Amino acid sequence: MRSSRLKIVKTSMLLAAISVLGITSAYASDDQCRELTASGNAEYPPYLWRDPNRPGELAGAVRYLMDDLSDILGLPIRVVDSGPWGRTQEEVAAGRIDLIAGAFFTSARSEWMDYLEPSLMLTQTAVWTADDKEINYSEWRDLIPYQGVTVIYNSFGQAFDQFAKTHLSITEVGSLEQGLLMVASQRADYLIYEDQPGLIFAQKLGVSNIRALPRAITQQKLFLTFSKLSKCNSESLKHRISDALRIIQEEDRQSYYLAKASAYFSQN
Repeated sequence: MRSSRLKIVKTSMLLAAISVLGITSAYASDDQCRELTASGNAEYPPYLWRDPNRPGELAGAVRYLMDDLSDILGLPIRVVDSGPWGRTQEEVAAGRIDLIAGAFFTSARSEWMDYLEPSLMLTQTAVWTADDKEINYSEWRDLIPYQGVTVIYNSFGQAFDQFAKTHLSITEVGSLEQGLLMVASQRADYLIYEDQPGLIFAQKLGVSNIRALPRAITQQKLFLTFSKLSKCNSESLKHRISDALRIIQEEDRQSYYLAKASAYFSQN
């Protein structure tokens, strides 16, 4: 199920890319760009989630970062809810949305979007399991005897993705909530998901009988990416964005964004 769905997404992205006629992003001009649209994983607190106070938009730590980025650039950036994570990737691949605000690197994704440096934030992926479930985990192979679950279209780095495809039994589900509840009720032995989003979402759901195992699966950088088919994709704008991201990084604003987002999510 995992491989077939990913093939469908990859095929649709490739068709969108090769079907576009006319001027490509290589010839884009800043004059064409009056506003940027960005989206991301809408079930990814404290980084991003659907904003209950602003329908059609996303809230979270990455949203705060994008707001500051917009101020530095002097260019409006709308952070929109484009639907499920798979659909968001399709929209960006087709150039209908300019940016993904928070994506892990894979070589397949780099075929249809440019990764901008420096990264937005560093994340850590955990193995989530029920409190009374004993899994002696210290390396990936320790998970082979167990039945896992993760959220569809997620990537946790090319090395782990390939290992999981070859060696692990992992079912994909439509939402983080579904995955957490499956682990809490022991309908799955473990969940693969990032530690911060898993923790804050479990607290929001009132799920208290699960835990993240101490050793991480992976540590990955979360990037801002630019659709290769966006009319706004120009070398000059990408350089300006990178310069602005360096300002944000040098001032270490990410810790503030995460703390503010975590408090906001818990209260709403």
